[in-house]
Amino acid sequence: MSESSAEVRDAGACSLRIRLAQPEDVTVMSSVIEASVRALVARDYTPQQIESSLRHVYGVDSLLVADGSYYVVETEGEIAGCGGWSRRRTPFGGDQARDMLDQTLRHPATDAAVIRAFFVHPRFAGRGIGRLLLETCEAAARREGFTRFELTATLTGRPFYAAHGYLTVERIEHRMPDGLSVTFELMRKDPEP
Repeated sequence: MSESSAEVRDAGACSLRIRLAQPEDVTVMSSVIEASVRALVARDYTPQQIESSLRHVYGVDSLLVADGSYYVVETEGEIAGCGGWSRRRTPFGGDQARDMLDQTLRHPATDAAVIRAFFVHPRFAGRGIGRLLLETCEAAARREGFTRFELTATLTGRPFYAAHGYLTVERIEHRMPDGLSVTFELMRKDPEP
């Protein structure tokens, strides 16, 4: 699949279509992110942490969209999930997380590509959307020469990434501007031998 073309997969009862995100998708992606965070991470974070992280961390990173490395998955005529990868050093965070911004480019020979900002609307959870996003992002990064990957996972997302070969290398306590902290896990995946 070329990076700009769509792939359609039959995922049981529904078909999934993946394509590059466009600037006009930002409003819908923002709603998917908010619904995903409010519903899917509630077992691992307090309501206060969720609200704070929606204000200060989670959101669309428009630079990923502009770089052509952020995707949406559509099913049943709507955007059901989004996620991407980056060649830049920014580890995580949407546009509102400017303190995390580092536009320095990573080098494929020495650095890992960063898997970024995966969110699935709770109505569509468990239908293979995350797997399709991850496979698409890893393949796109490999086409640019990257062989290693890293990401910053929520506690909720950690089992998904672990099932796809990512290992936790560090727990991170991220302090937000309002003083609340959230725990993430830095995870890495090295090339298969």
